[in-house]
Amino acid sequence: MLNPQDPRLTEENLKKTLETMIFSLSGWRGIFCASGNGEDPETELFPPCGIILCAGAAVFTDFLKTQGSGSPLLILGRDTRPTGKEAADLMLRAFLALGCTLRLAGIVAAPEIMAYARAAPGSGPGGFCYISASHNPIGHNGLKFGGRDGGVLDEAAADRLIAALGDFLREKDPIRRVLDLLGRVEEDRVRRVYEEAGAVKRKALEAYRLFSGELIAGSGPAAEGVMEALAEGLAARPLGVAADFNGSARTLSIDREFFESLGIGFCSINSGPGEIVHEIVPEGPSLEQCRRFLEDLHSRDRSFILGYMPDCDGDRGNLVVWEGRGARNLEAQEVFALSCAAELAYLVWTGELRYNEDGGAVKAAVAVNGPTSMRIDRIAEAFGVRVFRAEVGEANVVSLARRLRSQGYLVRILGEGSNGGNITHPSAVRDPLATVFSLVKLLSIRRGFNRKDPLGLFDIWRERSAKIRFGPKDKTAGGPGDFGISDILGALPVFATTPASAPEAKLRISTEDHVLLKEKYQGIFLREWERKRKELLDRWDIAAWEGRACIGAEELRNLSLFSQAKTGGLKIVFKNRGNREIAFIWMRGSKTEPVFRITADAEGSPELERELIRWQRDMVHKADAKIGVAKIGVPINRRAD
Repeated sequence: MLNPQDPRLTEENLKKTLETMIFSLSGWRGIFCASGNGEDPETELFPPCGIILCAGAAVFTDFLKTQGSGSPLLILGRDTRPTGKEAADLMLRAFLALGCTLRLAGIVAAPEIMAYARAAPGSGPGGFCYISASHNPIGHNGLKFGGRDGGVLDEAAADRLIAALGDFLREKDPIRRVLDLLGRVEEDRVRRVYEEAGAVKRKALEAYRLFSGELIAGSGPAAEGVMEALAEGLAARPLGVAADFNGSARTLSIDREFFESLGIGFCSINSGPGEIVHEIVPEGPSLEQCRRFLEDLHSRDRSFILGYMPDCDGDRGNLVVWEGRGARNLEAQEVFALSCAAELAYLVWTGELRYNEDGGAVKAAVAVNGPTSMRIDRIAEAFGVRVFRAEVGEANVVSLARRLRSQGYLVRILGEGSNGGNITHPSAVRDPLATVFSLVKLLSIRRGFNRKDPLGLFDIWRERSAKIRFGPKDKTAGGPGDFGISDILGALPVFATTPASAPEAKLRISTEDHVLLKEKYQGIFLREWERKRKELLDRWDIAAWEGRACIGAEELRNLSLFSQAKTGGLKIVFKNRGNREIAFIWMRGSKTEPVFRITADAEGSPELERELIRWQRDMVHKADAKIGVAKIGVPINRRAD
């Protein structure tokens, strides 16, 4: 509980805390531990953060009350961050004092609480509040809000909530208002919520277990055939999966039970809730423990060829695979590409993705974010499927996919290739189970849906990709059913992409006005293009470029002014003499971290990607210096745009 006598509980500290937080479509995040050190694993919550949490409860309750009549049904959960327990206690008291019907799910993975929100009975106003800072460091925390559909709030609702929070905290004496609110809660109601939490968690697990089966196999008549073919494949070629939970919310989720129920071997490390032993973001060096663990398991049991590591809230997981002589960490873009190839082949295998007489697919699409590698475009091209792009941010991609479905598109898979993982419909969030099972299906479903067809999922992908010949050579020789994990990786389009976790992909700039930055960048790029165009043509067959922007769920093409990108992603797409898109450079200020992100993507050539990312860094720094703001390293994008 907040102590009214605590000397840290001042409006000045509240104001300073707000100034260091980031509010965006992806959630509210900041350093919540009392020490103010974002890497500190201490459990004490900084008191002004408690005021912000309770104010968030108040504005979210008001929002839910506009969605229908009656007491809002609110599901509250958290990940395993040290400050989460105190944060959850404060919020449950605030929600109860505000008249909500509260269900406490405790430590719960993000996909799990979202599945439970979808399954919760009733038709009145309701939603979920999830306490997490996703992949941010251990001393951070934050909030995500969502509705009964199991997805986070869309852009309009998220902006509305952020504005309402500002109004609440600008009104007279917000600290006293929150303390008065907490003073009204009935302790008997608090006690009952805690007593019922175990039953709520069991219901959440059951909802997630059922929902995960639907994600993997689909629904309706096809589901039984998928699971039957998967079981046959696993029986013929046993498979084991390794997990580095890193103390995340997935330590208390369905993972072990779910894999083992399907006959898949499963072993894990760092399996205690809160046992966070290395960086939370599931990329780069963070995957090393999982890689070494997989190698150790494989030395004792050769069926163990896959591994994964989730972030703290358990909604994203990137992969480690056994390849020939050792285990390898896959880059995020590779993980998403594998998932796309698998799920599009799955749609062909089940007959959901059908083709016209001219070979074109029947109105199907993949929704991705702006910096997703163009290897996805090549995979989609092989299946006759369109690719649509949105701004970075899971909610933007989900909103785009929903709009495409309303227009008649079949959209099974979506996501952010730059971050890894994937979203499989009908989910509205990344899920490591969906990601792992995309590859499991490629490996294990090795015969046709109707048993007469010899082609499994990977055979379908190999056939489709051969039609467009995007690779330098056929790396997957062999008849139907004859392949391994190296063949699957070798069949992917050959691209080099700057990893989001790479140091060169993150810049510290002084300019807070990103519209002005892009305006200055345009002048620099145009001069640089004239200087380099002959070299680019001679060395890399780059003959032309096009400016594009992703803002929210929209993509703008043929930009005349780079400033039209506003605070969204700005991309320069490079084309060869045949007008085929072969590379891009991209930029955008992060809305979850105080960094400016850039990336480069190039078909076939790591050397070209290296040249483009160096060029992009130089141009952005020049644009920043041209504006002339003196103070370097100021946190940017503290508010949603």
